[in-house]
Amino acid sequence: MNVIDALRQRKSTRAFLPSAVERDKIVAILDAARQAPSGSNAQPWQVAVVEGKTREALTRAMVEEFRLHGPGDMDYHYYPLEWHEPYKKRRVVCGSQLYAALGIERHDKERRLEQWVANYRGFDAPVILFFFIDKALQKGSYLDFGMFLQSLMLAATELGLATCAQAALGQYPQLIKEKLGYGPQTVLLCGMALGYEDRAAAINSYRTEREEVAAFTRFFE
Repeated sequence: MNVIDALRQRKSTRAFLPSAVERDKIVAILDAARQAPSGSNAQPWQVAVVEGKTREALTRAMVEEFRLHGPGDMDYHYYPLEWHEPYKKRRVVCGSQLYAALGIERHDKERRLEQWVANYRGFDAPVILFFFIDKALQKGSYLDFGMFLQSLMLAATELGLATCAQAALGQYPQLIKEKLGYGPQTVLLCGMALGYEDRAAAINSYRTEREEVAAFTRFFE
């Protein structure tokens, strides 16, 4: 698979098969992703690979925390404090497509809530990756980390694995750090569900639209 094909095939997958992911494949995609560029070769990425009983306990704790107290606060602001156009509309359309794929009506608050809770289970993927960065590092290293994440997802696509990068998995940083043994000097950036796609699941049938090149590009000669 070439890079352009992987870019076009990669998508956010929200339903996975229970099949375990081979350890050598996990190592292989991390080994590929570590080739991502970073300023001054800082290589700011720290990764926790969570499976089995640890995954079950951690996702259960996040779900319980959400049901008791609602969404937690991330270590940083991922989303804008106030949405405006064109981003507001894109966000609304994205959510509408997801619920439409599942046949969940706008008024069905209970089913919408349960679908949101699925975020904290990593959509039941057999593997969840958590990504940490040193608190002392600045915005440039966050950009570098983004390239690492994209590289990881493209490598996973080539090996037949599906992913979903999730800000929601970063909403309980203190809980996650305590259970995984990461200290207060780290920032929890996000999590990522990893596994084999359930191709029969309706939620995996839709794709979000992307703007055409002409909409976001200016050429200067």
